[in-house]
Amino acid sequence: MQRGRAPLHVDREGIHVTLDEVPAWVCKQCGEPAFEEAEVDSVQTIVKAVEREAERLARPA
Repeated sequence: MQRGRAPLHVDREGIHVTLDEVPAWVCKQCGEPAFEEAEVDSVQTIVKAVEREAERLARPA
């Protein structure tokens, strides 16, 4: 494994978030990324913010 960056895609209940370059450990042989807890926590924060905004947009005016 070597330190690098990898894309991360989250699809949850109609929400699709794509981050192109998330810090990760990347396997030298197969390219599979492994994300550390801090990066996962940050991505979860982003997804929750998007979910809140999507919910707000879905409310009747």
